[in-house]
Amino acid sequence: VSIHMTSIGSGAYQTALVAREMALKTLSDVRIEVVDTLNVSMAHDWMALEAARAAMAGATLDDILALIRRMIPVTRMLQTADTLRYLHMGGRIGRAQHLVGSLLSIKPILSMEDGVIVALGQERSRPAVYRRMVELIAEKVGKRAKIKAAIVHAADEEAASILRRLVEESFDCVEMLTTNLSSALAVHTGPGTVGVCYFPAEVLHQ
Repeated sequence: VSIHMTSIGSGAYQTALVAREMALKTLSDVRIEVVDTLNVSMAHDWMALEAARAAMAGATLDDILALIRRMIPVTRMLQTADTLRYLHMGGRIGRAQHLVGSLLSIKPILSMEDGVIVALGQERSRPAVYRRMVELIAEKVGKRAKIKAAIVHAADEEAASILRRLVEESFDCVEMLTTNLSSALAVHTGPGTVGVCYFPAEVLHQ
């Protein structure tokens, strides 16, 4: 099972499809599945992590695919940055394009929908944007819901710590991670980026 970030923002998924066809020419008895998560960052990584855990626990390939398919629509990323300049220059801003004119005066909340970066709102300060992120999570999963979450950041451990504390205070976090945003993504968002990637824990047991 080959699990990839959104095919709309990366060529890795298409490359994996080509690689599968090449491999099957000599490994015709091997089943190879390639999955487009339509997401990035730890939203994508959560699916790979839970799939690996399921495999180690003895799940079948079909069980693992079913798990990933359940996770795709409910695993979400919320992210903010000090500026949208980097996304704009990199051509990755998608349907958040309308925020470009306010680059210097707002703190945007970005997410992914159908594999494309979208804007969910904007606030005037860091504290306000963090509070709004928590509200958006609650709107999706309910207050005090059981979730698995990961805080990601680009060279801003203090912001990551603040956001982590707010998330932990607001939800029943059965697993919580903090990690650096990968350089492949940070180059598009810039230093000071911080976000949370989460999913409802119940999806693992459906």
